[in-house]
Amino acid sequence: MIARLTESLDFHSQALMLRAERQRLIASNIANADTPGYQARDFDFATALREATGNARAIGADIMHTGGRLSPTLRYAVPSQTSLDSNTVDMDRERAAFADNAVKYESTLRFINGSVRTMLDAMKSHHQA
Repeated sequence: MIARLTESLDFHSQALMLRAERQRLIASNIANADTPGYQARDFDFATALREATGNARAIGADIMHTGGRLSPTLRYAVPSQTSLDSNTVDMDRERAAFADNAVKYESTLRFINGSVRTMLDAMKSHHQA
């Protein structure tokens, strides 16, 4: 029983860490929108989460723990249009990705909160209700 509860929380904590890492990466892209030659980066969240939760001891070839932070394999964003300064940041795409990731980060927090509340309610005796 405890193992199942731990697995659920581990999954959500991995998702939360990956969401935070993606938010940091998107913010970096936005901050460098005017930097000549800057190449926008991102990663496939679903693949990174699958890799992170696939094997608890050996995280996999694409994800390594670095300083307590997950580092998924980064890919260069494919530019939707060419620019004279070779910068590949598309502000419309980055803003949309930032907002989408922020909503999903908040959802993950709510799932964790709900899981913890459910566990606490289940641990309460019927006399404490």
